[in-house]
Amino acid sequence: MLGAHGPYRYPPLNALRMFESAARHLNFRVASEELCVTQGAVAQQVRALEDALSVKLFDRLPRTLALTEAGQRYLKPVQRALWMIAEATQELKPQKTVITISVTHSFATKWLIPRLGRFSEANPDVEVQVLATNNLANFQSDGVDIAVRQTKPPFGAGLQGDLLFPVQLFAVCSPSLMAAGKPPRTVQDLPQHVLLHDAHGMWPVFLEHAGVRTDMTTLKSVKFSYASLAIDAAVAGQGVALASEPLIEDDLASGRLCSPFDVNLADELGFYLVYPRTPRNSENVKCMRDWLLAQNATPHLSLPV
Repeated sequence: MLGAHGPYRYPPLNALRMFESAARHLNFRVASEELCVTQGAVAQQVRALEDALSVKLFDRLPRTLALTEAGQRYLKPVQRALWMIAEATQELKPQKTVITISVTHSFATKWLIPRLGRFSEANPDVEVQVLATNNLANFQSDGVDIAVRQTKPPFGAGLQGDLLFPVQLFAVCSPSLMAAGKPPRTVQDLPQHVLLHDAHGMWPVFLEHAGVRTDMTTLKSVKFSYASLAIDAAVAGQGVALASEPLIEDDLASGRLCSPFDVNLADELGFYLVYPRTPRNSENVKCMRDWLLAQNATPHLSLPV
């Protein structure tokens, strides 16, 4: 029996790793690829282990390996020992801080994800989990630390809210639509074009606000479940969408979208950061909150509830 004291020594850890890998794959070549060493190195280490143990662990067959009875008995304890070493080592390493942010699908794809790399660069020790859902966040049961929603106060008992940016809706379309035969040059031209709706259904309100008198039932329209899909359809030249400027600023800056009218509709809803008054990890929530607010130049209104 191998021991820690006296004439006995533990077998080399490297040899045990190579034995375990070769035993799983029953192939020295595949084991060498997994461990990033040469095939000869694996075979040599396994042979040295057999010599140290005075036991044959493998039968070398023409195209494969086969564990001997002794090799089969040895494999499971070695795997358990290697797993325990790996687990103990992992527990010693500093663990990354995890923060979970709940956002809508459209906010995730059109605003958060293009900027999230900046947060990771500035906070390399914080691991971000993004939960994209339109459902309400339950801070007690679903592990969410902070949420972004298009909503308005009040938010509920025990919650804090910060205005990230107000919602102002603009009519946007692809420049290719403006170059077509009958471009929408004024809001009065909108009934002649396909209106791209999202789940908020704000086109009737926008048209009334712009002074366009029309029967909505006669208009051509396509309906989408998410604002991001309506925006993508507008980029593809399929019609005119209503969108909040923060969600389309990258598309406007790149020229994928344009806003042909100097008309906008201020919505009573805004994009708010919502989080518990007493969060599980106040340092993490403050870090994410401050970063989110810093991404937008609009003055922010803090609204404790």
